[in-house]
Amino acid sequence: MTSSSAQAATARAGIPRTVWILGLVSLLMDISSEMVQTLLPFYLVSGLGASAVIVGFIEGLSVAIATTTKLFAGIIADWTRNRKMLAVVGYGLGAISKLVFPIASSIDWIITAKAVDRVGKGLRGTPRDALVADVTPPEIRGAAFGLRKSLDTVGGFVGPLAAIGLMFALNGNVLAIFWIAIIPAFLSVLVLLLGAKEPEQPPRKAGSTLRTGDILRLNASTWIVIAAASILTFVRFSEAFLLLKSQEAGFEPAWIPVTMVIMHAVYGLTAYPTGRLSDTIGRTGLLAASLAVLVAAYAVLAFASSIPVFLIGIVLWGLHMGLSQGLLATLIADSAPPDLKGTAFGVFNLITGAVVLIGNVLAGLVWDIYGSFGTFIAGASLSAVALPVLTLISRWRSARTS
Repeated sequence: MTSSSAQAATARAGIPRTVWILGLVSLLMDISSEMVQTLLPFYLVSGLGASAVIVGFIEGLSVAIATTTKLFAGIIADWTRNRKMLAVVGYGLGAISKLVFPIASSIDWIITAKAVDRVGKGLRGTPRDALVADVTPPEIRGAAFGLRKSLDTVGGFVGPLAAIGLMFALNGNVLAIFWIAIIPAFLSVLVLLLGAKEPEQPPRKAGSTLRTGDILRLNASTWIVIAAASILTFVRFSEAFLLLKSQEAGFEPAWIPVTMVIMHAVYGLTAYPTGRLSDTIGRTGLLAASLAVLVAAYAVLAFASSIPVFLIGIVLWGLHMGLSQGLLATLIADSAPPDLKGTAFGVFNLITGAVVLIGNVLAGLVWDIYGSFGTFIAGASLSAVALPVLTLISRWRSARTS
């Protein structure tokens, strides 16, 4: 069979069942997490008397814990050759942490629950992505990562919708909603345990040990992808700034979660078609297009003084996410050596997580000094500068891999 006919046969065979299972698992856990996260800042301030500084500290600590854990999770996943069980532990910790939120009587309890949840997120994300790469042929890898991202983002908009509906149905009883959020979290662990199948992995070499030095064995192509991803994540600020802008645009506080519902809906509807298209025409051109869309999103949001204009910016933001997020993971899977895919995803998540943290701190400082207009204009300017840089990096990578 020729190479082209083999690729066609692979495409007809469809995306592996394990990828669908992992997408469903992500969907369920995201529903649970978004039900909690949508209401947690409100609960911290109104229910437990936390200040905005405390809320910011908790979110910053969460990012630091998750990104650090992802690195070691990737190294462990490559060393043990067992992606699934590490992912089960990660999702299990995420589910267990949900038990703490409804019984938390102080801010310390919330910090503990968030820490456990973020350790779980760090443990599960890297081996899950490595498992997607393991079970999917390169010819349909973009579609596979796009599908998993799409299913993940379904949870991203179902969760806030559920939170809004339950707030009305339960007369604002936040703790009752936290109890309900436990159900999809534990369902995700059950689905993963029973549904996901891990392919046979080559045995470890005799005498091999767990070592962070494997990071240095990553090839140049992988580091080029990580550099490009770092640029992209630095210029894209947190969705928290979208939520802050939504109030300026005219949203009532109770309806602010609608912002995330719309963004995730567009994101989810775009990610899978983008992945499939990237399998045909390549990844890097679509990644550059996503950055151009981000420039447009920032420009619209900077001048948004009404809900309709603001929503146009949100739709563009979701389109950017759909065009970029699945492709970044796919590029890592394409570039990393077969025995270091977990390590590659771990380094990718650690570095981009640190870059996100720095970018968001700077964005917050600009917001305090110049307001929302200054923040979004700065984002548009940085993205416009990053576009040719990203294009050059992409061409450099293509030249090295050709």
